[in-house]
Amino acid sequence: MTILVTGATGNVGRLAVDELVARGVSVRALTVDPQRAALPDGVEVVVGSLAKPSTLPPALDGVEAVYLAPYQRTVGRFCELAGEAGIRRVVALSGSSVGDTHPGSSGHGFAAVEKAVEAAGFDWTFLRPGAFMMNSLGWAQSVRKHGEVRSAYPGAAQAPIDLSDIAAVAAHVLTTDGHVGKTHVLSGPESISLERMAAAIGEALGKPVSFVELTPEQQMAEWTGVGYPADIASWLLGIFEQAAARPETPTGVVEDLLGRSGVAYAEWASANVAAFS
Repeated sequence: MTILVTGATGNVGRLAVDELVARGVSVRALTVDPQRAALPDGVEVVVGSLAKPSTLPPALDGVEAVYLAPYQRTVGRFCELAGEAGIRRVVALSGSSVGDTHPGSSGHGFAAVEKAVEAAGFDWTFLRPGAFMMNSLGWAQSVRKHGEVRSAYPGAAQAPIDLSDIAAVAAHVLTTDGHVGKTHVLSGPESISLERMAAAIGEALGKPVSFVELTPEQQMAEWTGVGYPADIASWLLGIFEQAAARPETPTGVVEDLLGRSGVAYAEWASANVAAFS
């Protein structure tokens, strides 16, 4: 069986390639920049992108399943071409924000991808991870320069997930039975507050990292000041507010599917200590 990984240079797609190769699966990788992707030996490379549907037919020819990166703008055309190529199995990366009605929510785009894939009649599985641990890299400059994390809602508790766990789940559902027509909501193994995340980064660095609490207004000003669109900044602030009032609970899906614990935040911080140094 050959599996096509779209967005093979992306954060999750690149890791999914490694996970599939480790499982002995024949992998075809769709990427705009094979050199940057540094793909493993034996992976078939097709230069192209979901953003350019004209590049998709050679990538789709002869594969049995597709890992689909979330790209709303051309998902309809992808579905048409995949159907013409005889593809039956599609595992699509989505997000836990599906159903969120805020104008700035990422859920609108993810929902559009899911709707198109389901309507096309594929044997689909949707992966809906929540917050990524790597989002904390947005604090890296402040930690490096000032030894501090600045944020509103220090008690906001999320269950962030490491990208490697998402990729491992993607490879698992692509290569095992029993996942067709299922939506897997993915999280990390623990609920952890923003303030505790900052402390974990400090522990990984071996020196204190202070938490500077911002008001919601200050947080909005900082985000929009570095280029966040106001609607997205408002949406993110609302997520923190909700997580402070109702801490997120781990879903346990990663553990159930993979038979092992997901990566803990402290592990992620230790693995990424160079970014904060």
